[in-house]
Formats: sequence, C-alpha cells, structure tokens
Amino acid sequence: MNTPATAIDPRPAAAFDRVTPARGRVTQLGVLRSEWTKLYTLRSTRYSLLATAVMTIGFGIIASAANESRWGSMSAHDKATFDPLATSLLGVRFGVLAIGVLGVLLITGEYTTGMIRSTMTAVPKRLPVLWGKSGVYALVALAVSIPAALIAFFAGQAILSGQHIQIAFSHPGVARAVTGAAVYLAIAGLFAMGLGAITRNTAAGIAAFAAIMFVIPPLITILPSSISNSISPYLPSNAGDALMQIGHHANTLSAGAGLAVFAGYVTVVIAPAAVLLIARDV
Repeated sequence: MNTPATAIDPRPAAAFDRVTPARGRVTQLGVLRSEWTKLYTLRSTRYSLLATAVMTIGFGIIASAANESRWGSMSAHDKATFDPLATSLLGVRFGVLAIGVLGVLLITGEYTTGMIRSTMTAVPKRLPVLWGKSGVYALVALAVSIPAALIAFFAGQAILSGQHIQIAFSHPGVARAVTGAAVYLAIAGLFAMGLGAITRNTAAGIAAFAAIMFVIPPLITILPSSISNSISPYLPSNAGDALMQIGHHANTLSAGAGLAVFAGYVTVVIAPAAVLLIARDV
C-alpha cells in the first residue's frame, strides 16, 4: 500500500515571512492620535470640559452681578480695593475642580476598565503613553479654557459697566492675566493627571487633588502669620492665582514666578508617575 506523498510548497520559507504582516513601529505621533481618539470618545470628557466652561463663566457672571448690584452700599474701603478683573475671573477657581477631575480620570479610567493593558501592549515602552496623554490633554484644556476665560471676562466687565467700574481688555496686564487664567486651568489639569498616574485610583486621585488645591490653603492660614505668609504664595493654588493678577505685593508671587512654581509642581508629580509607570505592573 502506497503512502500518499506529502505536498511540499516549492516557495522558500522566506516567502511566508514576506506575506506575514509585521507590527508597525510605534511613533509618538501615533500615540498622540490614539490618545486623542480615546479622549474624544469618552463621555466624561465632554461633561467635565462643559462643567469647566460653565463654572468659569457662570460664577464669574454671578460675582460680577453681585458686586454691581451692591456697589452703592459698599464701604469706601471695599470700593477702593475692588478688583474688577479678579471678580470676572472668580469662576476659574471653581472650574479647576472640574478640569482636575477629568485629569485624574484620563489615567485612572483606563485602570478601572482594564484598557491600560491593551494600551501598554500596543506601546510597550509605556512612557510615550504618558507624554501623549499629557500633550493631548494640555491642548484640549487650553482649547476650552481660553474661550471660557475670555467670555467670563467680557461678560463680567459688561455687567460691571453698569456702575462704571469695569476694566478694559487693553489695560496693561489684563490680556496676559486672562490668558493666564486659561493656562492656570490647563496646568491644574496636568497636575491632577500626574496624581492620577501615581495613585491609579479615581477616588484617591481626586481626593488628593482636592486636598492640595482646596483644603490645605485655608488650613495654612491658621498658622502664625509669619509662617503662613512665607508658605502660602508657594502653594499650587496660590501660585496659579498669580497668573490671573495684574500686579503682586509682598505676600504674592509675580505671574512669571507663579507659572514657574506651578509648573514645578507638575514636574514633581509627573516625574515619579513616569518612574512608577515603568516599574509597576499594569
């Protein structure tokens, strides 16, 4: 009984290698596109960015309307120290919370769903993912916060003009301060993202961000003035506030110094986040 001959493909083995699809080289641009797609398709992104804009504009309008309506009953001291710029940008301090929550979710959301495993499998070097998330989020945050700050400013000044206490956009330092408000929001978002990357837990990341930005500053004021005045200007929230001010006094930072300090805080959280991203299992 004859054994059937085994068919042998005459093509060399190399031919199979040529037709086997090879994995493409991972580039930072490709990672940026991927992170943009993930950010854009998340419902939490739209809700958080909308909340940021609404808070920034809404609370600025409320503060401006409140001061305009009670201007006649304000004391001479309150009138002399009234700051129309800070009043219209008051909402930025509330918008910080919404944009910070989104910053945390950008990282922790992937750990919660398990998507982080697929992300790191596609980008085995890992760090490009962190840089991609940071870059995309910074641009998106600025794209939302710049028009929000502008609308808050012009709406607030329109209201304050009823008592002729508005300030013009052309006034020295005002344009820089309004832009600084938008930068403040973007940097706050990156700071929150770094905390999320370190904690890898949504509740812990948001709690840490809220404590640093909203709880610690008022607690510092309980300390003796000689101590609190030395510490307060260098807290993240107060350093960010310096970006929205035209001038500064002995107990506040200049806009440039505030930017440097706040950016330094981002570096302080992003650096260990990068180290931990490489060292820890996903």
